[in-house]
Amino acid sequence: MKKNTILLAAALLLAGTFAFISCSKNSDDNGTSTLQVRLTDGPTNLAEVNVDIHEVNVKFSDDTLSNNGWVSMPTHAGVYNLLGFQNGVDTVLASLSLPHDVVKEIRFVLGPNNSIKDTNGIVYPLTIPSGSESGLKIKVNKKLAATLETLIIDFDAALSIIQTGAGDYKLKPVLKIK
Repeated sequence: MKKNTILLAAALLLAGTFAFISCSKNSDDNGTSTLQVRLTDGPTNLAEVNVDIHEVNVKFSDDTLSNNGWVSMPTHAGVYNLLGFQNGVDTVLASLSLPHDVVKEIRFVLGPNNSIKDTNGIVYPLTIPSGSESGLKIKVNKKLAATLETLIIDFDAALSIIQTGAGDYKLKPVLKIK
């Protein structure tokens, strides 16, 4: 009976040690997270919605960092057809190892090559007020704590495209985090 108790205690001690080691391998010893910003979209009745993304920035709660708290992430810059990212499809726009902190906002700095194509194949320029100056911003307020953090930004093209009375198209972005 005493031998069984010792074997049981040894087995529990071994299992506990294994569990502790396994958990500590998953923890991030250097206090950083790799943040991925991904892009997706919902359906719309247009053939294309092309957005020229130049840069992705994140803002932390600590405004003592350079640029008033904004940090520029290495970005896969380019013109993205938002409609190519529907039905569970997304793409990585930017990724960077960052300190564990609170991400307050994400900003997309846009370029001039923005357009839409209607279902008849006609391409129209897409005006984005202040897209290249202050960028498109979305409030986040997410604490980075895991080794890999992924933020999926749903860019709702159907709600974001506005046709003006003059026949021009403007982007008034409807962005949300999934």
